[in-house]
Amino acid sequence: MENQLPHLQIGSVGSSWVKQATNQIVMNCADIDIITASYAPEGDEEVHATGFNYQNEDEKVTLSFPSTLQKGTGTLKIDFVGELNDKMKGFYRSKYTTPTGDTRYAAVTQFEATDARRAFPCWDEPAIKATFDISLVVPKDRVALSNMNVIDRKPYPDDENLVEVKFARTPIMSTYLVAFVVGEYDFVETRSLDGVLVRVYTPVGKAEQGKFALEVAAKTLPFYKDYFNVPYPLPKIDLIAIADFAAGAMENWGLVTYRETALLIDPKNSCSSSRQWVALVVGHELAHQWFGNLVTMEWWTHLWLNEGFASWIEYLCVDHCFPEYDIWTQFVSADYTRAQELDALDNSHPIEVSVGHPAEVDEIFDAISYSKGASVIRMLHDYIGDEDFRKGMNLYLTKFQQKNAATEDLWESLEKASGKPIAAVMNTWTKQMGFPLIYVEAEQQEEDKVLKLVQKKFCASGPYTGEDFPMWMVPISICTSDDPTCAKMQILMDKAELTLVLKDIKPDQWVKLNLGTVGFYRTQYSPDMLESLIPAIKDLSLPPVDRLGLQNDLFSLARAGIISTVEVLKVMEAFVNEPNYTVWSDLSCNLGILSTLLSHTDFYEEIQVFVKDVFSPIGERLGWDPKPGEGHLDALLRGLVLGKLGKAGHKATLEEARRRFKDHVEGKHILSADLRSPVYVTILKHGDSTTLDTMLKLHKQADMQEEKNRIERVLGAISQPELIQKVLTFALSEEVRPQDTVSVIGGVAGGSKQGRKAAWKFVRDNWEELYNRYQGGFLISRLIKLTVDGFANDKMAAEVKAFFESHPAPSAERTVQQCCENILLNAAWLKRDAENIHQYFLQRKAPPAMV
Repeated sequence: MENQLPHLQIGSVGSSWVKQATNQIVMNCADIDIITASYAPEGDEEVHATGFNYQNEDEKVTLSFPSTLQKGTGTLKIDFVGELNDKMKGFYRSKYTTPTGDTRYAAVTQFEATDARRAFPCWDEPAIKATFDISLVVPKDRVALSNMNVIDRKPYPDDENLVEVKFARTPIMSTYLVAFVVGEYDFVETRSLDGVLVRVYTPVGKAEQGKFALEVAAKTLPFYKDYFNVPYPLPKIDLIAIADFAAGAMENWGLVTYRETALLIDPKNSCSSSRQWVALVVGHELAHQWFGNLVTMEWWTHLWLNEGFASWIEYLCVDHCFPEYDIWTQFVSADYTRAQELDALDNSHPIEVSVGHPAEVDEIFDAISYSKGASVIRMLHDYIGDEDFRKGMNLYLTKFQQKNAATEDLWESLEKASGKPIAAVMNTWTKQMGFPLIYVEAEQQEEDKVLKLVQKKFCASGPYTGEDFPMWMVPISICTSDDPTCAKMQILMDKAELTLVLKDIKPDQWVKLNLGTVGFYRTQYSPDMLESLIPAIKDLSLPPVDRLGLQNDLFSLARAGIISTVEVLKVMEAFVNEPNYTVWSDLSCNLGILSTLLSHTDFYEEIQVFVKDVFSPIGERLGWDPKPGEGHLDALLRGLVLGKLGKAGHKATLEEARRRFKDHVEGKHILSADLRSPVYVTILKHGDSTTLDTMLKLHKQADMQEEKNRIERVLGAISQPELIQKVLTFALSEEVRPQDTVSVIGGVAGGSKQGRKAAWKFVRDNWEELYNRYQGGFLISRLIKLTVDGFANDKMAAEVKAFFESHPAPSAERTVQQCCENILLNAAWLKRDAENIHQYFLQRKAPPAMV
């Protein structure tokens, strides 16, 4: 039967140290049955445990001994049985299909944060480090991997079909980084410049698809070694693609596990954004080999140190390997603005969160730990300067290697290296939630401009009215039209108000704050300062990342009701000459948010017209086919623009998409990977049941997980109610991998107003199954957010709240609060601005009045 899970009998032997005399040993243990346990003090008789008391709530077991165990070292031996589960955590089984079409299972691990205890009884906390000697008994035709290299492989005495594989002893490390994998894999290998053996393991027959990641990994290891000035400490590193995998990847020391889509690249069938994604994820996980694995956070409160740091340095690494990606501009759109959106909510949380129970740990793997963490480190790196930053990092890694550290320890090392008040500055960013809005006005005084700056907490609900006045120490940089790429002044704003004098600035010169959009704050300019910046967007004299930041700040000010949405729409129209992919991508996201909001009105069509007006000039300039000399970013931009125009029903784009899709399906002319998403979404949005059936057939035929995911993400664009139901049913079918169900349901919710209602009903109707499938993991939070975030009336907020009160999901509690807050904010925004927006759209279409 499908759900009969195999049981595994395992023994573990550990050298232990009794610190004070006791007759009990308490360890972490979950879903494990202990058969026997004994303790042998060094050079003495072994004592057998007489009782095992499981505290399931706390995931612990108490072993009781008949006599007192004395202080000193000894050996603890445990025989136990565990199950190879289907939960994508602990030691679990992952389903895959062989090239001949058979279904088989691999046995793999995912221990972060608190699931090593599902594989073997242990002290499962990051600060309790040990060395591990791992042996696996496995079928002789399977690949067996662990953190270290194999040192012995011999036939297993009891069964000629099995072999015992023994791995070298690991360095001192935390339990959450231990890993083993048993399955069928091919690999490609190389040695990095510094002599480390690097392998990428792929599904059988797909070794080719591991080459791109191999190349990135081989370039990345020496880059980090050089950056930190600390060598990679293990003899080998394996990167392996796992079929069923909840996260994007996991940095197990020496054996990094990935979703297939985060590791495998097929030169013909992978699009540009997939390559970029793989490069970033490889960069992220390899950074952890130093930052996280060699030096580990003291406790989960400091998780952000691991994740924020790796999420920042992955960009540094990709920028080193692929300068043509212009990846730092993309950082602002992908991480910085995402973090600000979440952190403006009343239900956000500080970067450093106190964590008690394991269920609370899962909850902090969110945009605050990753994206805000990365953003404040980017700001800090800019404030300190690269040279001192590297010096400080080296001090930190050398001082704490094979040990644990807390946030303060990093500040201390960076303070030592730079001589700047790092802890004082950074505590304002990591210990309190939120970030400031800086209001600025300028007054011309003869040859100088006098600037007045005021900081207040930025709130998604409008001007801050709290009792207390949170303050930040904000590194401020200011540039002028003289040289938009160079700071005219840099200063640390450490109080509520600040007056500055900029010398020799003519009245017609503009002034801009937050050069490079590096400081983690939003800026509100006085109307005349803003007015003077608009031409600099049009003539592109303002750098791309500053154009993006300016537009994004305005959009969020409008969303918060501080300025009118119409003001932002006018600024958006100034982007008609915009050539930069990332600027368009951010603009497109914001128009998408507005479009979702206006789907609750009767003038939804009007915003589609606006989208077509904004995007058609760039669409015409780009055309459908790559031109000679184009690169990575042009491919991303073309996909973005055509998808946007197609979805909005731009006639010429829709016709061309249908024509190309027909050729693709008939095998006359296969669509290039970069055009597939925009074409698929366009024909589905304006398609019928035949279109959907064709897409589902393409899904079934796809050999590559990337192509299956690409289709899964756009199926929700279909608009007929009965077809929406069909897509939702498909989401829970065997055809979709468990970790990908979430993006199918999310696609339906984000596809249309009908889809949103249907997806929410579907989640409620199938809650038991969905919750059991993802319980505790962050996929449940993602599912909830994707499903309900787009609603916009108070009644829906109450309904969502009530549903989760009667169907609690502890690890997603904060997500539910954030979603309810977002729904209420949407409702307020709609009430406040809908009529003005409508009038603006009408007046744009009206013929100019006759004079």
